[in-house]
This record gives sequence, structure tokens and C-alpha cells, in this order.
Amino acid sequence: MITVDQFMDIKTRLANKQSLRSIAQDTGHSRNTIRKIARGKHSLQTLSEKKPRKPRAHKIDPFCDYIRKQVSEYNLSSERILPEIQAMGYQGSIHSLRRYVASIKADSQRLAAATVRFETPPGKQAQCDWGHVGKFLDATGKLIDIYVFVIALSYSRQMFIRFTTSMKIPTFIECHQRAFEFFEGVPQTILYDNMAQVRSGPNKLNTTFADFSDHFGFTVSTHRPYRPRTKGKVERMVDYIKGNFLNAREFSGLEDLNLQGQKWLDETANVRIHSTTQGKPFEFWQQEKDMLIALDPSRPFIPSMRIERTVSKDSFVAAGNSRYSVPPAYIGKRVEITMQGTSITIRSEGAIIAEHQEAESVGQTIAKEEHIQALWETTLERRPLQGERHCNVTLDESVQSCDLSRYEEAGV
Repeated sequence: MITVDQFMDIKTRLANKQSLRSIAQDTGHSRNTIRKIARGKHSLQTLSEKKPRKPRAHKIDPFCDYIRKQVSEYNLSSERILPEIQAMGYQGSIHSLRRYVASIKADSQRLAAATVRFETPPGKQAQCDWGHVGKFLDATGKLIDIYVFVIALSYSRQMFIRFTTSMKIPTFIECHQRAFEFFEGVPQTILYDNMAQVRSGPNKLNTTFADFSDHFGFTVSTHRPYRPRTKGKVERMVDYIKGNFLNAREFSGLEDLNLQGQKWLDETANVRIHSTTQGKPFEFWQQEKDMLIALDPSRPFIPSMRIERTVSKDSFVAAGNSRYSVPPAYIGKRVEITMQGTSITIRSEGAIIAEHQEAESVGQTIAKEEHIQALWETTLERRPLQGERHCNVTLDESVQSCDLSRYEEAGV
């Protein structure tokens, strides 16, 4: 299609008596097109009145809505959809169907990748994550894994980090407590991924961590599986820590690394101009900290751990590498053991059946006298009388005994 500018250029060349061949060579248009302009068959009016070309119809067009529904809702393949739309009258090829299905999936992927940016109010939320940052040689020359715990307030971007050699629940809780002290309060909600320290199963919180969150009054929230962008603030900070702090840094041990990390927070990370908020996290935190849940020093958190065990045949359960007695009526049953501080509480179906003080050293057996007595009595009740197990003959006192002299006379 020739444009208005091209049309005017050709008209100018024609007015200057330039030959058709020369104009064709200069403009790239055919001599037939130039000849039509010269004869008046192409004009500005015909160019402006020219209707846009109608989109070409495709055999798949009448079935697009149905195909999109089957792909979007059920993720059906082209091979599965083909016989269904053929029965509806489709006469095109499977190649056309595959191209259309591929375009639907590409659109879905683009929509899934889209993330709506939103900012949370002060004190409302924090985001938390773990990151593996490498290994270091301990005093014995053994390579030890190092992890970084990072939590950031979503409004101010004020950040706290703690380097550890463990990702177990006691360490996880200790890191939170240090973070709350650093923030001078607790956010209303903390967002996590589906880590084992937070969730022990679908829609089920880790019991120890649930006690911890209840104690401090914050809500535990986890993002949808395969949707980590909802926790993007803190995940970008993990990369920031690795690149800005850890890269080419030397340290003598874990304590030294944490000291350097705290200095980096105070002098770099929390006083920089944040690219999103265009302000310093520390200054925004000054506005936010009064909105956090206040800490109560008079109510320290005493961590508890809950485990399930089956009562052994000798009426004991194992916990923390020691053994604790329970009433023998629960032999073979599943019980729940709560370890909180130095107290051991054992429950069956919610009812407390035994309480003990934690063993002072590993491998001890802690037993209550009443449990051992009950086990002994139960054992006596079940024990057969002497000889009962091997003798099935009932002695009858009416049977007369024979004179032994008769056996002697017979030479026996």
C-alpha cells in the first residue's frame, strides 16, 4: 500500500518530467503503480477512502471460546480437544489447534507473571525468609553450612538479619525474638513461604511455632505455592545481602559475621535511599515503630515442643533421648508429649496422664512409683499360676494311691 508521502513524492517527480523507469528505481514502486498515479487512477481521495483489509477468517474461529475454556479451566491438551471440536464441526488441522492452544497458555503465563505492587500500612506486615549463603571452616576444620535469617518490615523496609548454622525451630524462634527487640515491637502479620518451621502440613501450623505466634500476638500468613512473588520484598533483600554485604567479605567465625552484619545494617542497609520508597528505611521505621505490637518484658516466651509417641510395652515413652513413665493402661497407644522449659507433660486424647521434670542428663529413665506399681500389679494379674501353663491335667483327690510294694513284687 502506498502512503500519502510516497504519493506526493511520485507526483513531484512526475511534475519534474522524471521518467517512469527512473522514478521506479528511486522509490522502489513498480512502473504500473507510478503509471496509475500519472493517469490519475491513484489520488489522495482514493487513498483516504481505502478501507482497511478485513481480518482473514480461520476455521478455528467458531470454536475459540470453547477451546479457551477447556484449556483455562481443565488444562486439556490439543490431542484431547481435537475430537471434541471435530464433533462440533471443526474441519481444520491439529497444527492450527496447537498454535491456538499455545497462544492461550502464553497469555496465561504472562498474566501469572504480572504482580500488582501494593504498599502496606505502618505496622501491618513483615516478610521473612531463610537463605543459604555458603560454608565456612569451624575450629575443627569441618565445613559448616551458614544460613541467613532475614525479616523486613513491609512499610519502612527496615531490615534485620541473623546468621546461623541451623534452620531448626528453636533457632528460628530465637531469630524472631532478636528481630522483635531490634524493631522494638511485633508486626501484626508476618508472611512466610511454606517452610517446615512454619507449616507441618496443608492448613496446619507447626505447633511450637503456633504457640510462639499466639504468645506475641501476630498472625502467620504463607503465600500460595509456586507464587513467591507475593513475598518479593524480602526475597530481593536476600539477594541484596549476598551482593552488597557478603561478597568478598572475610570473618573469623559466626559471632564475628553477626557483628559485621549488625554494623552493615546500621551503617548501610537501613540508612540507604530505598529504590521503591525513595526514603531511608530507618527514618520510615521511626514513623512505623509506634504502630507495632508492643513487647511485654514481664511475659517471656518459654518455648514448648510437642511430639507424638507410642507407649512401649514396659509403659514408657521416649522424648529428648530420655524415657518417661506413663500408666500401663496406655501401653500401645499414641500419646502427645509437650516439652516446655523443664516440664514434660504427656496427654492422651487431650487429657493429662503423666507429668515429669525433664531428665538432668541424656539417657536417663524417669519413672513414677505409682506407674511402676500399677505395671507390676497388671503383670501379676496376667501371669499364670506355677505349672498352669504346662499342665492340663486336673488332679482329683478321690483317686487312691497304689502301694509301692506291688511294683517291687512285679520286679519293676
